[in-house]
Amino acid sequence: MELEFTNLLGVVAVAFVAPLLLGMTPGLRMPAVVLEIVAGIALGPSGLGWISVDEPVEVMAIVGLAFLLFLAGLEVDPTQLRGRVARLALAGFAASFVVALVAGVALGAGDALFVGIVLSGTSLGVVVPVLKDAGRAGSTFGQLVIAAASVADFATIVLLSLLFSREATSATTKLLLVGGLVVVVALVVLAVMEAEHFSRVRATLRRLQDTTAQIRVRGAFLLLVGLVALAASLGLEVILGAFLAGAALTLVDRDEAMTHPQLRAKLEAVGFGVFVPVFFVTSGLRFDLGALGDTSTLMMVPLFLVALLAARGLPALLYRGVVSGREVGVAALLQATSLPFIVAATAIGTELGVISSADAAAFVAAGLASVVIFPALALTLLRRGDAGASAPEPAPRPMWSV
Repeated sequence: MELEFTNLLGVVAVAFVAPLLLGMTPGLRMPAVVLEIVAGIALGPSGLGWISVDEPVEVMAIVGLAFLLFLAGLEVDPTQLRGRVARLALAGFAASFVVALVAGVALGAGDALFVGIVLSGTSLGVVVPVLKDAGRAGSTFGQLVIAAASVADFATIVLLSLLFSREATSATTKLLLVGGLVVVVALVVLAVMEAEHFSRVRATLRRLQDTTAQIRVRGAFLLLVGLVALAASLGLEVILGAFLAGAALTLVDRDEAMTHPQLRAKLEAVGFGVFVPVFFVTSGLRFDLGALGDTSTLMMVPLFLVALLAARGLPALLYRGVVSGREVGVAALLQATSLPFIVAATAIGTELGVISSADAAAFVAAGLASVVIFPALALTLLRRGDAGASAPEPAPRPMWSV
């Protein structure tokens, strides 16, 4: 069978041009993912009809989704999930999920439990860069927000895999399957850590890591594809396998001696430079713009946006007494920022019939708005707080105490 690559050419052209245009207009503070999706909508079947999703685009997009969740798993730092940070992050997610379920019932957009799970997610991949740009990633406040986003990322992916998957199996069976997958991940982590104790293996990895073999990158890709394939064979969502692969690599790749400091940069180059933008542009190509032409669907966009802010923002009130009032507001905005999980989850939801294509389009539109509006407001609040500080802040209360 002869494959055509014209559509893939259009997709990768959009993926190249979008960040380039944003880089040439630094005053326009917008994540490239937003422009990628919007360009996909404009050039896809809902717009000009110049690009469509065919087999090469479909395969690249699936790998892009897996890589996106893999890189999200890499952002999870287990050392932060302990003591008071862990308790606040877990309590915040529990409160968030309750608020999200209430919002799901009130909105009446598809299955309330599914909507509640989607509203409970946070874009860790957006939150971390914002905090790094503001120089707050290492602060008490930054650690708390990253921990809360990590818990939300992991919990929503697990809940989605347990309660909504393409395989018609019971929740108990799915729970056992997820537990089995986690056990396999733990065994892989232990095996790799044990193997690296052998000096010959360690020396070989170090010798090959920066040659054309790029052995550590290949090993990471093997881990990703292996766990995605295992998750799929067990009837679980591939996003769970991909996320666990990233978390597993985080545990394995401690590199205290800094012998391979460029591994994560290489993985991000492969992911964000090749596969992930294809997924986002393809998401735009699949976007049902016509559904937003209906007034009732269009009205759901601000409702979903408010629901996101309520579900993920209100639990930030639990942080009072640990961080400043301004930082509570910033945490609420950052935690309410969600797009990649919304795109992935609504794609699954429409396939399963638990959410309509119209509501899915409204959800993605709300996610786009959250990524454009909330981080910009959060950065503005942080900068005003830093500029208005006339005296040093008091020493933060210790967060690691049990």
